[in-house]
Amino acid sequence: MAAGVARNVRVDIWTDINCPFCYLGKARFERALGEFAQREQVEVVHRSFELDPTLGPEETGPVVAKIASKYGISEAQAAANERGIGAQAGELGLTYLTEGRDFGNSFDMHRLLHFAHEQGRQADLLDALYRANFADARPAFGSAERLVEIAADAGFDAAAVRAVLADPTAYADAVRADETEASRLGITGVPFFVFDGKYAVSGAQPPAVFTQALTQGWSTHQPTLQPIGASDETCGPDGCELPSRD
Repeated sequence: MAAGVARNVRVDIWTDINCPFCYLGKARFERALGEFAQREQVEVVHRSFELDPTLGPEETGPVVAKIASKYGISEAQAAANERGIGAQAGELGLTYLTEGRDFGNSFDMHRLLHFAHEQGRQADLLDALYRANFADARPAFGSAERLVEIAADAGFDAAAVRAVLADPTAYADAVRADETEASRLGITGVPFFVFDGKYAVSGAQPPAVFTQALTQGWSTHQPTLQPIGASDETCGPDGCELPSRD
């Protein structure tokens, strides 16, 4: 690269608001990015991935019962796993409610994230949605007006948000395009990070792994996607990897 020529590194991150490891992974990635010398030349784009696209728009329920049913474990075991994730969140300074949370269809949330991307504020809305899901006892799913409230509290125009939600075609193609690209890349679990189109990091990896990927994405060129770090904590269509309870 010639001296004095700025070079941007793009990081595409596939996530779902239902995914607790996406919540953790975003914080770990941002910790690495904050210490990266070329952080001002890094463009971050959040991409859509639905963990369960079969859910109806108003279908929701308690997370602990859902985990217990999905994994064939008791609700007590599921609650213990939630507490394990909560402990990891606490280490990152994140609030994580280990009981009382809900799950639901996230398609409208992803449509709104594309709306926010057009305004250059995608990360702001994603943070607001994560807080609503993981740190607020009020349900985050199943209500368009709740989404309007979440977005408005994050500084978005309520009328504009309501208009997007009222039009089921708004940004729907953008969400589907992200999901098609995820399928093309073989992404089956999130979070999934692609650095400069060359390096892949799967899961809520430690910050050091993200630092390595940023560094390699900045300094090298590779013709194909290269995995960095072992696959770590992810959520996929079959559920989220359960944390060990040593």
